[in-house]
Amino acid sequence: LELLLYASSLCAASGAPFLYHDYCVIGAGPSGLQAAYFLQRAGRDYVVFERSHAPGSFFALYPRHRKLISINKRYTGKSNSEFNLRHDWNSLLSHDRRLLFRRYSHDFFPDADTMVRYLEDFASLLKLRVQYNTAIIHVTLEKDAQAWNGHYFFLTDQDRQKYKCSLLLVATGTWVPNVVNFPGSEYVEGYETVSINPEDFAGQTVLILGRGNSAFETAENILGVTNFIHMVSRSRVRLSWATHYVGDLRAINNGLLDTYQLKSLDGLLEGDLEDLAIVKDKKGKLHITLRFYLEDRNASAGIDSITLPQDELDNFATRAPYDRVIRCLGWKFDFSIYNRSLKMMPGKGNMKKYPQIKPNYESRSTPGLFVLGTASHSVDFRKSAGGFIHGFRYTTRAVHRLLENRHHGVPWPSTVYPITQLTNSIIKRVNEASGLYQMFSVLADIVLLRENATAFEYLEEYPVGILAELETQTGRKAPNGLFVIIMEYGRNFSGADKDVFYYNRAVGEAQHAWQSNFLHPVIYYYRHLPTEREMKLRPPDWAIPRPAAVHHIVEDFLTDWTAPNAHVLPLRRFLENCLSTDLRRFFAESCFLFALTRQKLPPFCQQGYVRMQGLLGTQGLRRHATEAGLMEDYTLTDYLGDGHPNSHQGPQEQLLRDPVVPVPPLQHLVKAKDE
Repeated sequence: LELLLYASSLCAASGAPFLYHDYCVIGAGPSGLQAAYFLQRAGRDYVVFERSHAPGSFFALYPRHRKLISINKRYTGKSNSEFNLRHDWNSLLSHDRRLLFRRYSHDFFPDADTMVRYLEDFASLLKLRVQYNTAIIHVTLEKDAQAWNGHYFFLTDQDRQKYKCSLLLVATGTWVPNVVNFPGSEYVEGYETVSINPEDFAGQTVLILGRGNSAFETAENILGVTNFIHMVSRSRVRLSWATHYVGDLRAINNGLLDTYQLKSLDGLLEGDLEDLAIVKDKKGKLHITLRFYLEDRNASAGIDSITLPQDELDNFATRAPYDRVIRCLGWKFDFSIYNRSLKMMPGKGNMKKYPQIKPNYESRSTPGLFVLGTASHSVDFRKSAGGFIHGFRYTTRAVHRLLENRHHGVPWPSTVYPITQLTNSIIKRVNEASGLYQMFSVLADIVLLRENATAFEYLEEYPVGILAELETQTGRKAPNGLFVIIMEYGRNFSGADKDVFYYNRAVGEAQHAWQSNFLHPVIYYYRHLPTEREMKLRPPDWAIPRPAAVHHIVEDFLTDWTAPNAHVLPLRRFLENCLSTDLRRFFAESCFLFALTRQKLPPFCQQGYVRMQGLLGTQGLRRHATEAGLMEDYTLTDYLGDGHPNSHQGPQEQLLRDPVVPVPPLQHLVKAKDE
């Protein structure tokens, strides 16, 4: 920071109009710090601008009642760090084992102040280049043919210092409160300022506008001290266990549902908030009416001159006056700092709180402008976890890999394996990978087949929304077909109106795997890379186009897909059918038999036995294989017993070591080990 300030003073002294960086990151929240980590590890020129004096300023205020709803599961029964991240929703990705959130809190639902401390340590221990107390107030661009994307980004801070960047990463999140304007909305208190002391609500009647976690969190805090609480929103309540979307109502906050359904005065109502109106009487009580009753009247004229719904319908649900009305409607993206030249436009409908971006998280109108973190949630809104730390830590890494290939010629990381390792590679990933698990239906592993299916190249956690652009986005080629490995819920299992606890809700048999409801791996096979047109014409609710073949690995109660018969064997046979090859493993004797009786050897024999590779047979291995039924029991007595009275003389160990062992007929040679 001292060097940066010194450089700034030098530039000012020399009359330079701006400070240049290849990458500018706006916001030092979780996604901004995650992006900074990857940029620093790659040795890139970058800077992070943070308006506050410390990172994670959003968590310094929110949630107001200080309990996070992101789980911190410290124990899973496993030591695999990648697997454990599936159940750690707060840690950012790094090489430093000290920066795992379980080292900061023992609480299953941690305190927000712990998150602030964690982010401060993440920035300081990793020495990330964050420029604090710098509020970017204006962003524009100027065309330049020499720039990476045909233009440079120019940023201005509160002190009128200017910065020039080749690429802009927006990681500001959504922090502007959603406000609904209607007659009487001036009497409404905002979630961001309302008291969090329950005693301030003792004996009061409260109306809450909203139906999300912030609304229920507020209700939970005052549930035991109020007369009653009513909650109104335009949509019905959506329970996260039914929708399988972590942004919907979580069980930790849903106490008001109990008091509503068990008739303890509290209640939920549905209605369009823009149709409401609030009128204040002489005693300071707030009355709910409808906007059309006030069309020809002034709300300030007094309660006596205004028609209320209960005047016409005496059992109107909200006829009782309220002491307080609280707005808990969430947040939206701040578009105000972006010049028209950037064409940062809000989405439509439910997406209007987010900027419009493409599936690669780049602005639809401005190349080189990427949106990270919560603000990028339009890509998977109500579908996956991209709006939360445990999701966008992986999408941020994906964006970094895309940029490394585009601007620095660094292809997407991959590993090449012989084709005999295909089944094992897939099984390992679906049982361990956290990115696939958290960003289900959004990030996928890609298997690129080599010519003649003798080997494959494995790419991890690629955004499936840009599958058609894989070759240009990754620097990898896919001329011989590919597999896409993705995690999915059952197509008809998630929804606000779904009963997810019905009898026989789970599938246990491999032949019915396609009917699996809970999260499970799905493997798609394509003979060629899908085109842009195929992506646009894909079926509704499909993440990718129809494949040449598809395989569901049956759901598992323990999310452990390693059962030999239920999981591994059906997968291997599916892969074999797609590749028209044999992916089994064989003992050397079987490979020798195949070499004498077949024109083409299985890949395992080609890549092992023929190249003089593989395990040497030992007495222990032979005995184990015989007892397991994997080998024929052809001891010397089988061939020397008849007419050889001395065939049983001497210990079996000596017989096995005796080099003068008659060669058995070919039909007695060992069978394949079917793994």
